[in-house]
Amino acid sequence: MRKLIIFSIVGFLAQLIDGALGMSYGATSTTLLLTFGMAPAIVSATVHLSEIATTAASGASHLYFKNVDKEMLFKLILPGVGGAFAGAALLSSIPGDVIKPFISIFLLSLGVYIMYRFLFKMNKAVTVKPGRNKTVFLLPLGAVAGFFDAVGGGGWGPINTPVLLSQRGLTPRKIIGTVDTSEFFIAVSASVGFLIFLGWSQLNWALIGAFVIGGVIAAPIAAYLVRIVPAHLLGVLVGGFIILTNARTLLSTIHVPEEWSVVIHLAILAFWAGAIVVTVKKAGSGSQGEPKTA
Repeated sequence: MRKLIIFSIVGFLAQLIDGALGMSYGATSTTLLLTFGMAPAIVSATVHLSEIATTAASGASHLYFKNVDKEMLFKLILPGVGGAFAGAALLSSIPGDVIKPFISIFLLSLGVYIMYRFLFKMNKAVTVKPGRNKTVFLLPLGAVAGFFDAVGGGGWGPINTPVLLSQRGLTPRKIIGTVDTSEFFIAVSASVGFLIFLGWSQLNWALIGAFVIGGVIAAPIAAYLVRIVPAHLLGVLVGGFIILTNARTLLSTIHVPEEWSVVIHLAILAFWAGAIVVTVKKAGSGSQGEPKTA
């Protein structure tokens, strides 16, 4: 019972982070579950099945607060669904011990990118100009993000959100809301793939339920917060957490000596602490630019 309560809290925090940043529900949840020794395919299946409910709640909340661009939404969904199903099929066919270190490397890389994005890129004002989202750009982006989301247990937000933020034509809240809303369909596609290739019996439905409860509660709160709260500090905190946890998993998997493991962990903690201090100082000095509309 205690474990279910803990996972409900984790599901709440993961969805709160995802709804506010447009990324990191899968990366945060997958990182935690891998530390409990679960097989990567089971972890990804668990996360995506729980995401069906949480992303539905998140999408409905973003639609209510008018955070969604419907044209871009449909252009991301179709290729994303195909990519997610293909990723689920591939992950289900690979032994967990073989793929686990590669998943940790992928998640660690996401953590580095998330921290970089919110530490160095969020300090520049973004000028949003009218423009159209080209289908030729969104189709491959959706396919790649959907594939890596299923294989890594997270990736739809970390891949789509930064790339779309680099394009002109939409405000950040519209991008975050659209990515979060489209993720429902990716979660459904990946879940169907995992159920076909893994079966129902290997999944922990109590754990999935715990994630769902926490995530559904957090979804409307996150959709509201994205309108009023700066995301840079939260991004640095989340990125550092993902880096630290997956570094631990990776070092353990490749049997790095204990003394070197301690040194590496301390170095990561020192860098993370420094990044938090820098981010707080930037926020205090008002150097973090707010998005502008043109």
